[in-house]
Amino acid sequence: MPATTLDIRDVPPPERHPMIHEAFEDLDSGETLRIVNDHEPKPLFYEFQAEVEDFDAENYEVERREADEFVADLPKV
Repeated sequence: MPATTLDIRDVPPPERHPMIHEAFEDLDSGETLRIVNDHEPKPLFYEFQAEVEDFDAENYEVERREADEFVADLPKV
């Protein structure tokens, strides 16, 4: 169950990644950040995989719900 859900579809693109990183940092170990995005968040996945030590890349999940709605779970170890 996600601890925090962020719908970033209305957030200006330059503000999205910093907002996501901040929310992820606020999580406790074992919690998950769920983001709702308007495009495939693959660049964010690669960024987290390379830069965020506590990101559990093996349990990352993304689901496309509509043409402009992607829901991704970013778990924290």
